[in-house]
Amino acid sequence: MGIVVQKYGGTSVADKERIFRAARRAISEYEKGNKVVVVVSAQGDTTDELIEKAKEINENPSKREMDMLLSTGEQISIALMAMAIEKLGYPVISLTGWQAGIKTDSHYSNARIIEIDSERLQRELDKRNIVVVAGFQGINKYDDITTLGRGGSDTTAVALAAALKADKCEIYTDVDGVYTADPRIVPNASKLKEISYDEMLELATLGAKVLHNRSVELAKKYNIPLVVRSSFNDNEGTIVKEVNSVEKLLVSGVACDKDIARVAVIGVENVPGKAFQIFSLLAKENINVDIILQSIGREKTKDISFTVSKSNLKQTLDVLTKNLHIIGAKDITYADNVAKVSIVGAGMVNNPGVAAMMFEALYDAGINIEMISTSEIKISVLIDEKDAEKAVRAIHDKFKLHLLNSNGK
Repeated sequence: MGIVVQKYGGTSVADKERIFRAARRAISEYEKGNKVVVVVSAQGDTTDELIEKAKEINENPSKREMDMLLSTGEQISIALMAMAIEKLGYPVISLTGWQAGIKTDSHYSNARIIEIDSERLQRELDKRNIVVVAGFQGINKYDDITTLGRGGSDTTAVALAAALKADKCEIYTDVDGVYTADPRIVPNASKLKEISYDEMLELATLGAKVLHNRSVELAKKYNIPLVVRSSFNDNEGTIVKEVNSVEKLLVSGVACDKDIARVAVIGVENVPGKAFQIFSLLAKENINVDIILQSIGREKTKDISFTVSKSNLKQTLDVLTKNLHIIGAKDITYADNVAKVSIVGAGMVNNPGVAAMMFEALYDAGINIEMISTSEIKISVLIDEKDAEKAVRAIHDKFKLHLLNSNGK
């Protein structure tokens, strides 16, 4: 007898039929003799609807009150899921994030899990209850409800799997697994049988919406194999694990992120410490910076460009504008009509021609590159937003990723 954690996304619990389908999957594991924890997201578009309701009342509400509001979406889901399991004749209890012992820091709207007190969970599992837990939420040291950011239910599931030393963690979603690109953009994208934590982490961070990036970080840290699979069929999914294949794939996937903006700090004095000054100001505001490009100094000044998420753009501009005299820059400009397109692959590290192939694909498609960022297993480019989907298709074709079969080879 083992412990199984299953997570169901918003589309997987969007209506009565889907809730019962998820409930039967959970019961199927329970009947095998396993202890079962079910983590659920808010139904369908509930979170977006709650955000709209908030805007009707206050266009700029505090993040604390937004967390209080948004956490109710998952509370509805856990109650309905528990009612479905109850209706099917099985013992069940629903728990909010705080009832399940999920303790977080106080970064409202994007909190991180600090620890999980699993005593209540263990007690309920020992009673042979199926335990349904609200994803996406926890409680901080002030006893305030916090949320973990979009996609945070994945992180809840993996964190619970780690705390309970679960035998497996299954992420049920509206796709069959992890693909070489978003099938909505590239219809002939291939499903991967398996992918490494590192590759999945890069894809999740770079815009692939299959898994929350922090959930992959946690899974890697505690060596928890994840299975990403569809809640609508019984197809085999994609296993995310520490892959040790001798023949690593050259490129495993292409990701696209349109939730991005480019900021340029113009005419910065060309002396040591200026970059530190700029980015430490942003770090204090908890603003993540991605691609960074610094121009060659000229006339004793330089320009520093970087990207942030669109949701952080206003705050970034406010912080920099307020400190313009300290930074000693002439101007700050921005563009929010850009997109980041990236390729990821563990096999890239030993193949120097990968970047050239990617750039050739973009050249052939008539797409201009604004910024470039590379690491051992990824290459990202910043391009015009209108070219994003064309770029993904061009790169996917160039690397012949459609020829990968379901074995990921």
